[in-house]
Amino acid sequence: MSDRAHTPADFDAMYAGTPPWDIGRPQPALLALAESGALHGRILDIGCGTGEHALMAATRGYAATGIDAAPSAIEIAKRKAAERGLGVRFLVADALDLGALREQFDTVLDSGLFHVFDDADRARYVDSLRVAVPDRGRAHVLCFSDRQAGEWGPRRVRREEIEASFADGWHIGAIEPVEMEVTISPDGVQAWLASMTRTVE
Repeated sequence: MSDRAHTPADFDAMYAGTPPWDIGRPQPALLALAESGALHGRILDIGCGTGEHALMAATRGYAATGIDAAPSAIEIAKRKAAERGLGVRFLVADALDLGALREQFDTVLDSGLFHVFDDADRARYVDSLRVAVPDRGRAHVLCFSDRQAGEWGPRRVRREEIEASFADGWHIGAIEPVEMEVTISPDGVQAWLASMTRTVE
């Protein structure tokens, strides 16, 4: 939950404290998704921050990787994995260039990354996902919703924007209104949880 113009270095600096999105546990909407059996195969926690969703997947026996552009967040995530005895791989990497990883993932979890991109980078992000997700792989995106009042925080996302972004090469299974927990408000914020399946022609 940050201003719209932050750079990777700005995000990295935020981990000197506790960023609003770093609640120290999985987001309830994504935890419910995991508990429903929606995860499968190799898991990528993209824009992982301090790693709670990759760690959540690992506790359920999945091979999990977390990536983030903020080195400070990745170091914290690595410490968490060591403290919990979980073999999660955490990497400093660019979500807009997943091809550089030279691998694919069956399930991608995005908690609060999609909404930080401007229009051009949003298109690059979805292109990047197409490279990293094989046919029938899935992406689950938790993002700020236009139902959230006010001007603070990241840009609001309309349902139609999600539909347009994932119109090519994806089947959208659901876009559901949910809440996202934050450290700065006990009431959380209004969000969307979108679930897409990769379709390769």
